[in-house]
Amino acid sequence: MRPPLHSHPSTLPALLEREAALDLLAREAGRALDGSGRLVVFRGPTGTGRSALLEAAAELGGQLGMRVLRAHASADGAGGPFALVRQLLCPSGDFGPEDGAPVPVSSARLWQRLRGYAAEQPLLVAVDDVHLADQSSRRWLTEGARRMAGLRVLMVVTERGQYDVAPPSPGLAHALPPAVVGSHALAPLSRAAAETLIRGGAYTPAVSDAWVEGCVRAGAGNPLLLRALLDDLRAVFPDGDLGAGHGVRLPTSCAELYPGAFVAAVSWWLESAGPGTATVARTLAELEDAHCGTAASEDARERNGRAPAPSSFPSPSPSTVGAALQEDDLGSLLAEVTWADPSRVAGWLTAMIRLGVLRRDPVHGGPRFAHPLLREAVLDGWPRSHRQAVHRRAAELRRRRGDRVTAVAAHLLRTPPDGTAWVPQTLLDAASVAVREGRTGEAVACLRRALDEPLPRERRAAVLAELGALEFTTVRSAGISRLAEALRLQEQPRERVMTAVSLGTALAHRGEPRAAFDVLGGLGPLEDEPVLARTVQSASALLADHDPEIRREVYARLRETAARFPERMSPAVRTLLIRYEATAGLISADWASQQIRRLLTAPEDPLLVPYLLGTAAAVAQWADASDDAERLVRAGLTEHRLSSLHPIHGSLLNVRLDSAAARGQYARVLEETVGVAPPPQDTPRAGPSNFLAHRVLALVEFGRTAEAARLVEGVDVSEAHDSWELNRFLYARGVLRAADGDPAGALADFLECGRRQHGRDVESPIVTPWRSAAAECHLALGQPQEALALAEVEHRYATVWNTPRVRGRTLRVLGAATGGRHGLELTGEAVDTLRNTPLDTELVQALVAHGRQLTAAGRPGRARPLLREAAATAERLMAPRLMASAEAALQASGARRRNAPLTGTRSLTASERRIAALAADGSTNAEISELLHLAKRTVETHLTSTYRKLGIRRRADLKTALSPLPPQPTETR
Repeated sequence: MRPPLHSHPSTLPALLEREAALDLLAREAGRALDGSGRLVVFRGPTGTGRSALLEAAAELGGQLGMRVLRAHASADGAGGPFALVRQLLCPSGDFGPEDGAPVPVSSARLWQRLRGYAAEQPLLVAVDDVHLADQSSRRWLTEGARRMAGLRVLMVVTERGQYDVAPPSPGLAHALPPAVVGSHALAPLSRAAAETLIRGGAYTPAVSDAWVEGCVRAGAGNPLLLRALLDDLRAVFPDGDLGAGHGVRLPTSCAELYPGAFVAAVSWWLESAGPGTATVARTLAELEDAHCGTAASEDARERNGRAPAPSSFPSPSPSTVGAALQEDDLGSLLAEVTWADPSRVAGWLTAMIRLGVLRRDPVHGGPRFAHPLLREAVLDGWPRSHRQAVHRRAAELRRRRGDRVTAVAAHLLRTPPDGTAWVPQTLLDAASVAVREGRTGEAVACLRRALDEPLPRERRAAVLAELGALEFTTVRSAGISRLAEALRLQEQPRERVMTAVSLGTALAHRGEPRAAFDVLGGLGPLEDEPVLARTVQSASALLADHDPEIRREVYARLRETAARFPERMSPAVRTLLIRYEATAGLISADWASQQIRRLLTAPEDPLLVPYLLGTAAAVAQWADASDDAERLVRAGLTEHRLSSLHPIHGSLLNVRLDSAAARGQYARVLEETVGVAPPPQDTPRAGPSNFLAHRVLALVEFGRTAEAARLVEGVDVSEAHDSWELNRFLYARGVLRAADGDPAGALADFLECGRRQHGRDVESPIVTPWRSAAAECHLALGQPQEALALAEVEHRYATVWNTPRVRGRTLRVLGAATGGRHGLELTGEAVDTLRNTPLDTELVQALVAHGRQLTAAGRPGRARPLLREAAATAERLMAPRLMASAEAALQASGARRRNAPLTGTRSLTASERRIAALAADGSTNAEISELLHLAKRTVETHLTSTYRKLGIRRRADLKTALSPLPPQPTETR
């Protein structure tokens, strides 16, 4: 009776899921002992355990008392005819008669030797890798299988059975009848079996599921590869307790594996597959590696729960560089690149997916390697020249096929320059597409590669200029050097001016405004190019914002030119002057808006239109025309292809952010400034910016002052250059300090902001209302006289500009600083000024200030409705800081703590619900008054309250706001 081999402790680990094969061995061994020998063939891919199964057969033969004859075929073919059989039957090489005379080796002689052995003792003939045997030995084994009837011989052979690109030779048993041969195909390990091997044979059972999944994919269900991987992992992580919540990730690069058993196993797997299959596999791995940055990162996150390491530029997305190839297209490309049979390549792809070596992309469905480790191991040791040749051939083929230019460029990025005429244009076209689609990293890579090709002087200068603008966003020094080289190469006046403006913008943003103006001044006289001269004028005015002295000089010259030579002033330059006069507190919003509207309809050169739009947008935003401002911003960003180093590009983005903040859209502000974060400890500290200031202010409004404080700590003001963005940051930091209960620190920031603004001729509160904020700090510190002085000056400038925002804010602060009856009148005027405007954030603060003064004057009953309105508006704005201020003022007025919401349909009283429902159905106020027997004034009051609670401004919005209306509660007395 055969021993239970499949449970034997020495063979279990090597024979997972091989019970069927072991049962076949046991049956055939029993038949052989009874004199009915047969041939057993185990076929399977490399690494699936054929040799281990042959060892099990030899062990079984020994246990059953059989003589075991073993041989291992070799691919070198040495040894002459019948080399494998002679290795089996006469390992010592002695095949002559007893007297030593030589006897020719023949099939009959070999068969006679086998029969002699079988007569003495049952035989188990074990042959490994029979597919590598010499032809004469293969014929002898096949013929022997036909002649084993009646012999006590079991012949067990292993044979590689895998779909290769080169068609394999016929198998050993392909011409044998089923009666003389038993075959068994070895399948890859299931996930359950692989997990058993990982958890039981390598690490503790606590290893995470993500770690196991990664190992399974990298091992592809192949025992050879999986065991080699586990051997490497044991060397890298000797503790063994991995992936169990300790933050240890499975390596994604073969460079992290040592001593390299996995790479060696994959190399042997490729060698066994033959040169054709190996070339296709490596080509696939190389083509995938060219565009798998995002895919690999997704794999890493999926298996290890950790994000990939950040880089200066994002990796090209698979969808943009060719990963969207379906299986048929990829198979065709592989076949063309490697000159292989397309049908064989398609079959190989399908077979490798079934084996687990490849898997389908979850997005595009095309095949890719199951794990980055597997792909890297396939590529290991492949010469760079071969990899470059693959990409050159792939680029040519995909270009001829009409694939996306970005897909062709992805291959060109992996090739050396060779002077081919179409290459630079392809790379430049791909860069343009990448820029339009927001993939900066891909655009930078294409432009850098294009510079490696021979380019005409002007073309090289244009590429350098574009590349410098893109690089400046992450590597400022590199961007500036590119732009400087581009300016040196430029010969056409227009291109020189545009490059100089970009270089000047870069230098100004780096804190070198003087150097920026030197660059613009170095362009020389442009009297013959009036449009270019005005472009330099406009750019200079915008760049002057980075230095107070230069700003005064530039605008003094512009104002003098406007007075003496008005015909030289284009609409764009006139708009810049209006912008300056608005910030200096010299003109009103009405006058500025009228002039801007007129200038927007005047003819202007396309080169100057962006300056006109950006400046007009800023003035419109200051004039409380946020809708107009955002419309102009959209036109500037979408209708003109502006470089990130165009002076107006940043201005447009800042106006869009300013407008959102002015509307109280703090969630939108946080969304648009999401990239602003505290720098890591090992990187330079962040510089002040308008985006950073707005994020700090929005976080304060949301009550997230600790997060705002971390942002502020990342800025070293002493190292920042004196720009308008520094002033914005000082104002934001002051607001944060005031919110944190540090009025003295806040006052210092506001006064420093004011000092710097004064040095720039910026006096109007439309930019940073530092005087109002400083006055409130003085009041908190018990210094009413200082507060009043600042508030009066602010009010004078606000009266000049004369918009509800600045007038309402300054009236509120002036009223608080004045106090008494007159102060109460001023805060009441602030409420009236801001009511029925979209300036809800300012209205809330005015209501709270007026309510507090009413409470202090002994009139809490009049204060409470105003304070409730303030709380309801703050709740609708989702502004916790404003809401807390209104709630505190309510409690100070003696109001009870509220439980019901102040906004939304649930906040409506029963009477408001009835009146609102009738109004929504189309009833007029007079009809509602008559129907409900109420005074018309009462109906109007209830509707006004309803509009406020629902956050609407028109009767037409009632129906939508009330649907679905919640059940009406029962009134209680």
